[in-house]
Amino acid sequence: MTNKTQTLVLADIWPKPQERTQSIVRNATLVVGFALLTAICAQIRIPLGFTPVPVTGQTFAVLLAGAVLGKKLGALSQLTYWLAGLTGLPFYSNATGGWSAGTGATMGYMIGFILAATAIGHLAELKHDRKFITSLPAMLLGSAIIYICGATWLAHSLNIAVATGDKNAISLGVAPFLIGDLIKMLLASTSTATIWRLVKD
Repeated sequence: MTNKTQTLVLADIWPKPQERTQSIVRNATLVVGFALLTAICAQIRIPLGFTPVPVTGQTFAVLLAGAVLGKKLGALSQLTYWLAGLTGLPFYSNATGGWSAGTGATMGYMIGFILAATAIGHLAELKHDRKFITSLPAMLLGSAIIYICGATWLAHSLNIAVATGDKNAISLGVAPFLIGDLIKMLLASTSTATIWRLVKD
């Protein structure tokens, strides 16, 4: 078995062209496609009155981006998502965009998306996404990274403590989302394992 086969990710079901220009087009299509998927999932939104962070579907897209694309393209897809929103495109939650939206209280989550996709992508390249029992821990790691980055920046942005006091970043930016994100992790893990099983069959 070659090293290329060992590091295969789901995106490689679409074969890589030998010609460099075609390869660039392929990769760009995958990156932009997952950036758009993240933007679409961001519109699945449930606002919470006590926190500036809404419940959204975008973390599901982030988890899939890392698993399907691998670490480099997965991270690039989330960087593209963030930068596209910064330019003013309505990519963020509630069809918002622009500099203030992209660098506001939720900027930590945007950074977390990039790092999470990188980590999950790395584990996918090591075949962790091929079975549910190994895919789920990878998704848990990715979600933890998003939480750490998101809560840390939220605490800085709102000038509150990370975990202490009546009002803290954990209670505003982590605790309300645990159940929903667990469901998204289960769905993402099941999806990758199921697709791999179908591909092998």
